[in-house]
Amino acid sequence: MATKTVLITGATSGIGAHTARSLLDRGHRVAVTGRDETKLKAFLDETGHPDRLLGMIADAADWEAAESAVARTVEHFGALDAAVANAGFMTGDSIGAGDPTSWAPMVLTNVLGPALLAHAALPHLEATGGRLVLIGSVAGLKNSPGNLYSATKWAATGLAENLRMHATTRGIGVTLVNPGMIDTPFWQDAGAPSFALPPQPVADAVCYALDQPAGVDLNTLTIRPIGQPV
Repeated sequence: MATKTVLITGATSGIGAHTARSLLDRGHRVAVTGRDETKLKAFLDETGHPDRLLGMIADAADWEAAESAVARTVEHFGALDAAVANAGFMTGDSIGAGDPTSWAPMVLTNVLGPALLAHAALPHLEATGGRLVLIGSVAGLKNSPGNLYSATKWAATGLAENLRMHATTRGIGVTLVNPGMIDTPFWQDAGAPSFALPPQPVADAVCYALDQPAGVDLNTLTIRPIGQPV
């Protein structure tokens, strides 16, 4: 694909970091956000390509931060061809058995975050005929008991479709990528299942979506490891 500028939220580890590195390896310009300054600096130092990589501290669930990240990306690189709403996390507990005080940040990051990124990025994506990518989850396709994280990903599934209906009239593509069980820090101390995939296939799927020719709107990609029963 032609050289593009791509903004990825929550990209200092896991799927976001692999996606950023894959895009850089393909010669693209990449802007990444993260909430932890130490992790962001380590990622920038390890990844290299300082002429094509911009790092910013930003909370995906904060409007001013999202708006600033988009504006700084456009100012630094001159345009925005794609935005990837990757930031998200799971608290690890459930409705009926958990700490409700920890739920609000998860809901805001997983649901509000993609909407804020879309609102800030769409005018720039319209100018370039670009693409918005949302990282959803198989949990947004299959329910499980008391799983509030799953509910946030069901919301992301719905958001992707209503954004598609809005954005397609403006010449913008929208893709929802639904990873299954992927071996990333997402699992925290629980440990990923033995059959979990590495993050790279999901990063490759994002690159595939961004590589679609003009006029093609690739809407949903679901990526499970062999052995995942749900």
